[in-house]
Amino acid sequence: MRIPLTAFAVCMVAGLLVPAPAAAAGRVGQAGLMGAMGGEVVPQKCAVPAIRVGSVASLRSFHQAMAACADTFWAGRFAAAGLPYSSPEVTITTGGDSVCGAITSSGAQYCPDHRTIVIRIMKHDLRDPFRMNIAHSVAHEWGHHVQQLIGVLTAQAALYEPAPEGARRLLSHRLEMQAECFAGVFYSATLKSIRPGISWQDWLSAVRNADESDVHGKPRNLARWQDRGYRGGAAGFCNTWTASKNKIT
Repeated sequence: MRIPLTAFAVCMVAGLLVPAPAAAAGRVGQAGLMGAMGGEVVPQKCAVPAIRVGSVASLRSFHQAMAACADTFWAGRFAAAGLPYSSPEVTITTGGDSVCGAITSSGAQYCPDHRTIVIRIMKHDLRDPFRMNIAHSVAHEWGHHVQQLIGVLTAQAALYEPAPEGARRLLSHRLEMQAECFAGVFYSATLKSIRPGISWQDWLSAVRNADESDVHGKPRNLARWQDRGYRGGAAGFCNTWTASKNKIT
């Protein structure tokens, strides 16, 4: 019987989310980053500065502070799971090129080969610095770094190349929605410090009303996964790889 590629992809990548019994041996009580589903969310204080309209320097400082905040948060989560953690490189630029190549119109991207988060300071952010939207560029891309560290990006890339168009789209959606969920987990501990300038419900409404993307999927599902991570407060709530198709497309 031929197994559909999308089903095989889900099984292969989902297998990376919790350690195999052999890997877990010697780490009694440590379920891995994706294993923990409960526990109290401990607020994390981060010194994230104000953004001055038209100031490249203040946007750069904001991104740097957000990066330090995300790094501290995820380093702690990996340590608690008994997993090794390494920080990504963070490049903040006003130009259009980076180690990733040309920077996309979104202004932020993650380069797996270089383990680098690249953030481009955009003109519209200088004109109208929507604090939470700018913060999210760091939170989401850090989610991709987490995926790189636990092996999800490597597995997804191996499945993506030979896949037909429909399967590629689904793989992409699962990847992006998991990064959204990881961002929500990060916000569960840090949102108050970030001082987003918008309520959580209003932010989710803004996400739901964003433009749809073939790469990321439907905005309503992106909001759903981000909220799931935020309310759950643990990476174990972010297994998009076994979620039903209607929650991913």
